[in-house]
Amino acid sequence: MAIKSSGLLIDITRCIGCGACSENCKKVNDLPPEIDDKLTAETWTVVREKDNDLHVRDLCRHCVEPACVASCLVAALTKTEHGPVVYDKSVCIGCRYCMVACPFQVPCFEWHSPNPRIRKCILCEPRVREGKSTGCAEACPTEATVFGDRETLVEMAKARIKADPKRYHDHIYGLDEVGGTAVMFLSPVPFEDLDFNTHLANYPLSDITWNILRQVPTIVAGGAVFLGASYWLFNRREKVKKAEQMVEPGPEKETDDV
Repeated sequence: MAIKSSGLLIDITRCIGCGACSENCKKVNDLPPEIDDKLTAETWTVVREKDNDLHVRDLCRHCVEPACVASCLVAALTKTEHGPVVYDKSVCIGCRYCMVACPFQVPCFEWHSPNPRIRKCILCEPRVREGKSTGCAEACPTEATVFGDRETLVEMAKARIKADPKRYHDHIYGLDEVGGTAVMFLSPVPFEDLDFNTHLANYPLSDITWNILRQVPTIVAGGAVFLGASYWLFNRREKVKKAEQMVEPGPEKETDDV
């Protein structure tokens, strides 16, 4: 039996901005209790208040084909079979390519730590692996955040829009963006009004990332050849110069006539 990929459906029309999701995220992931107003290495999900009393969560989207995973040279970031994108500090080299590659600007770096890590939401991977819900969905009092397998969540989102089309903007954000994400959103207004990036391609950005990274060995090899040739020419010039100095005749000595 195939393992179904898990995810979250976040319904902005139901969010009351209570912050229970952020608080329980801190608790189940053993993070410091203080909640920042933006994503940080110690705050993995935030709820921001927008116009018209709307509240919007921000967190890792756990892309179906993550650009961060494709950009990682040492597989410190991986996509698990259950859906979460997780991080392994033991192999990370600190290049932070994942931060550049992420279209949602999610991964955070522990800048002030002597042993820094990349930090972000892991979709409560240990809990998901055990068949439990995420901490944020478990704590939500209004079902604004619902946990489940992605296919079921897509059908749920479509059903909510169909049942009350006047309540919802007719789009599931994350269904197709960047090839699809495990964390999807419903909204009463167009997503650009909530500062969502609505100009993302509907294909995985990992394809672009991989095409770029695939050129790295060629670029490195070319650079090595150029530097090697430059070094050889420099040494050759120095050897020729020394050889010319060794054979160069010295000044003639003057002799008295007898």
